[in-house]
Amino acid sequence: MTDIWILALIICALIILSAFFSSAETALTAASDARMRQLARKGNKQAALVEKLRGDRESLIGSILIGNNAVNVLASSVATSAAIMLVGDGGIVIATIAMTILLVLFAEVLPKTYAFNHADRFALRIARPIQLIVWCLVPLSAGVRWLAVVILGKAPEAADTREEELRGLIELHSEDSDDVESKETNAMLSSVLDLGELSVDQIMTHRASVSMINADDVPDDIVRFVMTSPYTRHPVFSGKPENIIGVLHVKALLRAIEEAARGAPTQRDLNQLNIARIASPAYFVPETTQLFAQLQAFRTRREHFALVVDEYGDFRGIVTLEDILEEIVGDIDDETDEELAGCVPQADGSYLIDGGVTIRDLNRTLDLELPDDQASTIAGLLLHESRTIPAAGQEFRFFNLRFRVVHREGNKLTQLRLWTRWQRKSTESAGHQTREGH
Repeated sequence: MTDIWILALIICALIILSAFFSSAETALTAASDARMRQLARKGNKQAALVEKLRGDRESLIGSILIGNNAVNVLASSVATSAAIMLVGDGGIVIATIAMTILLVLFAEVLPKTYAFNHADRFALRIARPIQLIVWCLVPLSAGVRWLAVVILGKAPEAADTREEELRGLIELHSEDSDDVESKETNAMLSSVLDLGELSVDQIMTHRASVSMINADDVPDDIVRFVMTSPYTRHPVFSGKPENIIGVLHVKALLRAIEEAARGAPTQRDLNQLNIARIASPAYFVPETTQLFAQLQAFRTRREHFALVVDEYGDFRGIVTLEDILEEIVGDIDDETDEELAGCVPQADGSYLIDGGVTIRDLNRTLDLELPDDQASTIAGLLLHESRTIPAAGQEFRFFNLRFRVVHREGNKLTQLRLWTRWQRKSTESAGHQTREGH
């Protein structure tokens, strides 16, 4: 009878050991990466050990599985021997049923549930003994991994799923929260991830909409133009717009005016200003530059303004630090900004839109989902979808929207009318088309 009690104690000890392995596996895989990183940075040695163990997940999981299965097999064997000693050959069935219930309940379900609910705290507690077990079982776990590679072949290269995981977490958090502030925060986090996928040409201001200065103009006219402009920086060209020689900052111009005004009539001295000399050197960037790289470049160079060129070096437009920041936090308006320059709402619910308005700005302002992979402006999108250069008055329906060409100059669509809701044409077409012709 004493032998039976000894075997019972051995079985209990093995079930406890199995529970330890099961809970350790759950805790170490479910523990928060972010919290372990923060604790490790604060000097928590247990958190640093958890990070180290998770850094080699194959060895960790392999060692735990080897230990857990060895303990379960041994516990079942001991239980079978004890049952046979008590009731004979029929004890095999009894031991099988009893050990299945005990192992599932006390060595799997309960310990794993506890470890999952207290993953961070439990992982810190068991990190040291698990490290010792992993170290002891390294040869065996390495051999098992080698055998798996021989039988199954080498695992394919893992795709970069980290970003997808982050996007999924952000989306789940956004769906679970009804707080407007939380939703805006999640939208910003998603936008940060987008910086690595968007290029400068997708957010730049096209050259047709850039406020530029001809260095050959009369300085007094240039000063008047700059003072009435809502912008603080203007590209400066000489002769033709493609020949950009610098960027004029309004502060540099004001300093030059102050120096010129000292001791002499302002009007006479303004005409002596050398705009090309006042302008700072231009900073050119390729149109294919990713936004994240451009943001880093702005920070490194301490620049806020860049001129965008294509693969042939031709001027395409401008991009600013504010443009990139707006991709993250949304529109940043100041006292000089318009709601959306070139997009004017009409009484009938439609919008008169300049052809050079970018699709991304239009999507944000009107809450649309127009694609911007084939064209960056609304006129370019209409040309791409229609596969022709439409005449004024022609209408199209794309993406559940109605477009009408209002003005066309040469091959350039300068103004469009957009309806964001389906409307019957009835008498509106004739009336509105008459007004649009002026």
